[in-house]
Amino acid sequence: MAPNEETDSDLVLRDLIDDHDDKLHEECGVFGIFRHNEAATLTALGLHALQHRGEEACGIVTSEGRQFHIERHVGLVGDNFNKRKVLERLKGDAAIGHNRYSTTGDTILRNVQPLFAELSTGGFSIAHNGNLTNYGILRDQLVAQGAIFQSTSDTEVILHLVSRSRQSGLVERFIDALQQIEGAYAFVALTDDMLIGARDPVGIRPLVLGQLEGSYVLASETCALDMIGATFVREIDNGEIVVITSDGIETIRPFDSRPPRPCVFEYIYFARPDSIVGGQSVYEVRERMGRELASESPTDVDVVVPIPDSGVPAALGYASRMGIPFGFGIIRNHYIGRTFIQPEQRIRELGVRRKHAANAGVLRGKRIVLIDDSVVRGTTSRKIVQLVRDAGAIEVHMRIASPPIMHSDYYGIDTPEPGDLLAARNTLDEMCAGMGADSLAFLSVDGIYRAIGMMDGRNNAAPQLADHCFTGEYPTLLPDLQEYGAVRKCG
Repeated sequence: MAPNEETDSDLVLRDLIDDHDDKLHEECGVFGIFRHNEAATLTALGLHALQHRGEEACGIVTSEGRQFHIERHVGLVGDNFNKRKVLERLKGDAAIGHNRYSTTGDTILRNVQPLFAELSTGGFSIAHNGNLTNYGILRDQLVAQGAIFQSTSDTEVILHLVSRSRQSGLVERFIDALQQIEGAYAFVALTDDMLIGARDPVGIRPLVLGQLEGSYVLASETCALDMIGATFVREIDNGEIVVITSDGIETIRPFDSRPPRPCVFEYIYFARPDSIVGGQSVYEVRERMGRELASESPTDVDVVVPIPDSGVPAALGYASRMGIPFGFGIIRNHYIGRTFIQPEQRIRELGVRRKHAANAGVLRGKRIVLIDDSVVRGTTSRKIVQLVRDAGAIEVHMRIASPPIMHSDYYGIDTPEPGDLLAARNTLDEMCAGMGADSLAFLSVDGIYRAIGMMDGRNNAAPQLADHCFTGEYPTLLPDLQEYGAVRKCG
């Protein structure tokens, strides 16, 4: 065999990786609760609700005063925190938790959060959703000063900055650290006697506040509050720090006031459909995106077919606006895993059928329009178009309920480099031909704003959302990009 020749097993694995990389991936979900006698169990339940935000690893840290307890594992929440003996080890009435998706390399235990350190002020644990755009610069400076890193996570930079701060109190040290970082973050942190939440100055990454039986709760999404029966209080504001102690909750705003720029992909893809983001039902926003897409790009077909699962609300909206029947022409297999990989060529040729199956009764002899929420590389779209053609569809049109992704993200979404983004290197006609579709259209940026209810969003002096993947208008500085030519991804 030639040195670079791929085996059938290699090709199967590559196909799986291509399909995996053809969707956007969020790095993390965070959760915290203070002064509740079932803190560990409730945190595990909250993380279970946030599992969609990170499926590679999970962790919980609890505190019973000066004594901290840590459980960090590779894998799903339900596989690691489903045994009473595990939760019984997590003693204490305060806890934080984290779900993780890594942006590079293998998931290794030393990168799993929450991270913990013993500082001069006592124990300090922290979990992070987002990405620091000056992580590389800060890490290099800290290493040059003698800092020893145990992980490749940008979250560890915060531990070092807090530890080295000359401020007196822990909260003051934490603020000092935040004032040195750039990028996107939603932090939950736990000390001997307090729970802290923080959101970046423009609010790119989400964080919400809830209450349960007199205890305060922090979470990435409202669906985690619903899971444990907590009441939603409000979203943490951009640039806000909340400090929760036995005396109650205190708000600190250490940054200059800036307009909020929440991530547009929370509405499009990341948030669970039953969550509330920006005061709106995510499900209803996605359905309105489908309606806007139908208004902008109608098509004469017999049935509207979603690419499951994330394309379903938009497809329902599209079908409603067009007055065309909706049908589940594609059935998703939720149980596909790497254990199914086989080296035989026959298995490789099944291609996308490992994850999606055509429902021929809906497709045969029909003109169909496929609705998806986004397109990244286009590899999965091409396979699905062929799948439904093979099942008997006589016309296949593609409609995407978001604009073309033209630019990489540096704030916690694992996107390819621009050269690997389908829309960044192809015209609309080229993309359509590459997918093998009869027609292709995307929702406009204005259509996104109309669906979210920000009718004049693009007419303001600055956009109201972090929509840089579509527009190239980044909401923060990108120091690492200027210094190194790239924003360093974290393990």
